[in-house]
Amino acid sequence: MALKCIVVDDEMMSRKSLQRLCEQHESLRLVAVCEDATQALKLLADDDIDLIWLDVEMPGLSGFDLLERLTTTPQVVLTTTKTEYAFDAFQYQVTDYLKKPVSQPRFKLAVEKVLETEARSRNVHTQAGDQKAIYIKADGRYIRVSYDSILYIENAGDYVKIVTTNQTFVAYTTMKSLEEKLGAQFLRVHRSYIIHLDKIVDIEESNLVVATKVIPISRANKAELMNRLNLL
Repeated sequence: MALKCIVVDDEMMSRKSLQRLCEQHESLRLVAVCEDATQALKLLADDDIDLIWLDVEMPGLSGFDLLERLTTTPQVVLTTTKTEYAFDAFQYQVTDYLKKPVSQPRFKLAVEKVLETEARSRNVHTQAGDQKAIYIKADGRYIRVSYDSILYIENAGDYVKIVTTNQTFVAYTTMKSLEEKLGAQFLRVHRSYIIHLDKIVDIEESNLVVATKVIPISRANKAELMNRLNLL
């Protein structure tokens, strides 16, 4: 499955170059090209993106400003004309750091690093999928919550709400971390929601219903959702 990515760069020639390189690589699916960080933030609020090709120096919000504002960070490859940001890049744990202009061989190497990181994450996810429950810390103890009891999970800033058939838990973790722990019966359908596929009541064009909760479906995740369902 191709990784969903976006390009964020204020320089037109750089945007076009990265767009062309992304479109030529079979492991990438370019979702959008953004001219600034503000535009990218709006997109990232609605769509679940796997990878950002991110310029550092941009008018208004810089690339690092964008990363500071994200509650969940996809993989990031920084692109810049300068090398002085390497230390900051390390602090933000970016996957790679490219100096402009970006050559095709160097771009391919960056993609290989991204794919290796993704593969490691999926391996952890697969191992977690063999489990049947998670343990949530509440009131000083760990409570076993079976996968089958979970309806959906909602992002709440620094916390997540895990809504089950009979109660709601609040845990200090990230959506990405939970994605790696949950089994194959769960799917992230929106930046803010992970759902239990067996608990879906019905689906409309851009929403679905779990129990009585109406949950949005992002454009980037609609195809994956429909592929995972047993449709007639």
